[in-house]
Amino acid sequence: MGDAFPIGEVARRAGLKVPTIRYYEQIGLLPPLPRSEGNRRCYHDSDVRRLLFIRHARELGFEVEAIRTLLAFQDQPENSCGQIDALVGEHLAAVDSRIQRLVALRRELQHILACCRGGRVAECRVIESISNCESPPRTDAVKHRSF
Repeated sequence: MGDAFPIGEVARRAGLKVPTIRYYEQIGLLPPLPRSEGNRRCYHDSDVRRLLFIRHARELGFEVEAIRTLLAFQDQPENSCGQIDALVGEHLAAVDSRIQRLVALRRELQHILACCRGGRVAECRVIESISNCESPPRTDAVKHRSF
């Protein structure tokens, strides 16, 4: 069956914390692991590779369910990757949308800060601007206010 590693060694190799590895096992991102005679989990190189895949997917911003889908595709290497491309394309569109919202937010914050003339809090344009919220924030874009 090859070399088995304790969870601490797997955590070090995968760059993850032990509770994170246990969580990934609990939610099914790792298949059920064989146990030693002492009832310890037996991790192998394939488990480390899977954990590295999961960690990198999380770093790319994929949610757990998307990672579960990607892992299912990875486990079927003979299939077409069209659905994977579609999944990644949707994620990229969401990232682009988030970037657009953050850029708009940055512009608004820069504008608010530029309007501040220093001085006392009672005359602070930053506080005044933040207080001037006429309606709940929009989720599709940040509204730019004039001062």
